[in-house]
Amino acid sequence: LAHDVYVTLYDQWGLRVFSNIAASEQKHTDAVAALLDAYGLEDPAIGNGVGEFTDPAFQALYDELVAQGSISAAEALKVGVAIEELDIADLEQRIAETDNADIQLLYSNLLAGSENHLRAFSGGGGQGRQGGGRGARP
Repeated sequence: LAHDVYVTLYDQWGLRVFSNIAASEQKHTDAVAALLDAYGLEDPAIGNGVGEFTDPAFQALYDELVAQGSISAAEALKVGVAIEELDIADLEQRIAETDNADIQLLYSNLLAGSENHLRAFSGGGGQGRQGGGRGARP
């Protein structure tokens, strides 16, 4: 979800922070996919394009966050903060709920990434434009 929101908001506003963090989120997604594969589990995101979710709750959240982030560049940055705060809370809870060392390591790495992303969004960094905004891709 975070990756897709960030790609969409980068396309709209051209803020470098969205491009940089979307690339990082893709690495996180790849790490999760590798663990799913290692455990023989199906990846529910396979075949979905940017902004397409099979879970209606995720689709509604994506739509809501993109709508908020489309109001202004400042609102887009607030969306980034909200996503990372939610990710941090979810990951902390998930780490506490699992005994599996592989999953704990993955979640811990994702948590560190989300903490870095939160700093990037809250620190006012990434305000510079890259590309041209609308229609540009990271």
